[in-house]
Amino acid sequence: MTPSISPPSSTTVTLQQLIEASGSDNTSHRQNHKDKQSLAQALTAMIIASNSQLPNLKTSLANIPFEQFCLDSRQLAVNDVFVLLKSHTPNCQKSRDYLYQAAQNAAFILAEIDPRALLTKANVPPHANLALTDDNAESIGQQQLDRLPCPVLYVPNIRDFLGDLIQARLQYQQPVTLPTVVAVTGTNGKTTISQLVAQLTQLTGMSSAVMGTAGNGRLGALVQASHTTGDALAVQQFLYQMGTENAELLALEASSHGLDQQRLQGMPVSVAIYTNLSRDHLDYHADMAEYAAAKAKLFDKVHFPELTHAIINIDDEHAQIMLDTAQASQLTVWTYSLDAAKSATFVAAEIKPSLQGVEIALRTDFGNSEFDNADFKNKETNSINVVSPLLGRFNVANLLAAIAAAIALGISLERIAAVIPQLQGAVGRMQRVPSNDGCFIVDYAHTPDALSQVLASLKTHCKGQLWAVFGCGGDRDAGKRPLMAQAGLAGADNVVLTADNPRTEDPNVILQDMQAGMTNEQYQRAHIEPARQTAIEYAVNQAAPDDIVVIAGKGHETYQEINHVRYDFDDSVILQNALKQAGRV
Repeated sequence: MTPSISPPSSTTVTLQQLIEASGSDNTSHRQNHKDKQSLAQALTAMIIASNSQLPNLKTSLANIPFEQFCLDSRQLAVNDVFVLLKSHTPNCQKSRDYLYQAAQNAAFILAEIDPRALLTKANVPPHANLALTDDNAESIGQQQLDRLPCPVLYVPNIRDFLGDLIQARLQYQQPVTLPTVVAVTGTNGKTTISQLVAQLTQLTGMSSAVMGTAGNGRLGALVQASHTTGDALAVQQFLYQMGTENAELLALEASSHGLDQQRLQGMPVSVAIYTNLSRDHLDYHADMAEYAAAKAKLFDKVHFPELTHAIINIDDEHAQIMLDTAQASQLTVWTYSLDAAKSATFVAAEIKPSLQGVEIALRTDFGNSEFDNADFKNKETNSINVVSPLLGRFNVANLLAAIAAAIALGISLERIAAVIPQLQGAVGRMQRVPSNDGCFIVDYAHTPDALSQVLASLKTHCKGQLWAVFGCGGDRDAGKRPLMAQAGLAGADNVVLTADNPRTEDPNVILQDMQAGMTNEQYQRAHIEPARQTAIEYAVNQAAPDDIVVIAGKGHETYQEINHVRYDFDDSVILQNALKQAGRV
């Protein structure tokens, strides 16, 4: 187990050099000195562990030069460090394959899984508790490790500092100042709020970017990503890239998966926002309590030491765990609500919807002295008049969260109020597709709660009938399928049940699941059409001039996934073509 050693070049670094850099006072990249010291301590402990785990190593792990960190063995370059992480559904055979594959090129490997146990267990069930049980097994495992062409170190707590470690490597080459981070978590509203925060800050003079479901990058130039929250490497690389582009703010979506798996470790989150929680991802989380606990990690300074503000929707039934966690971390806690009777920090005391948007009477106890005499303040109601172009009651809640975040970043409420009329909704979120008559909307609502909110919001604008076209994804939580159908039937006058992303499931089976428990009356209002394009065309042809049609479930997505193949499919494009064919544009 003797790795090839070459003198460090301008492109290589050693763990020892990262330890020394982390112990310095250079904080130009917005990582405080305490955090850097913690990384130095973690690396030092890791080196000490390597001395006992790898006694035959001729060169200390601390002094082996390497290029970059890599989390995917298929993308590993020569002299990279491979980080072997556990998957959510452990598969020993796959992990072994990754280990063997990476060992051919890696400078060394850091494994979250005990490598001796992994190499000893030949036929371990996928969910087995992988651990060495006797000295003989330990000896066999060590022998197999010794045969690998590079050192492998067992680091069971690697996720606790992986993000910091990756960023330290990036900063070592070329230090840059990282943007301040605003992170948004919750089942619904993450994409819209993150984009509204980026828009508000940019319209008031900051250089801003976003990261999440709708894509990563500067507004108007987003690059599609595979996950809402990427892995630790992708997240840190994007953060660093935005730093090189002099972005001052990054608004990102923090998924429950990302928080649970510590993918955001090391992100300099200063403002955390909680939207709501409804049934979703229960194929991953055991129950709603576990789902909520994952979200609450965003408000814990143990995980995000640079946190200063928590912004929490107190209209949500799961808000208390977020409030408790934020208060335990001694954050500045601001709340928002759509209930005029509640005493939140930001309250929409009155909402007047129209097809052009909403007028909001915003009541806030924040900084009243700052705008007591401001022209935009209504002295009779003690509120601030705000005009938003965004459709939907839930978008009022999203806007309140974004306003609070902008204020937390130091922007005055008066400046914020002045630019709100210039805001644009996120792509695929209450996105209106132009037509000569009727109102046609594309929205990402893919949970029962989100669909209910969309329909309730549009109902207030609707003079005729409200139509909903939607389905459910395959290979996902089957329990929400009938709930999704019931949400649509409760909120819309007419529903068209169709395919979403069937993945490996038969769309007809998914549709059958959705119809469970439907009454005769509900069947009368439902049209079943497995082909999504045909379903959209049906709704366009059937809708009257005063009707509103919402195509829900896919939003910004530009594909439909069927049997592992992604076909081009964009709801907004399909809808535009259907409107042309129907002579409605």
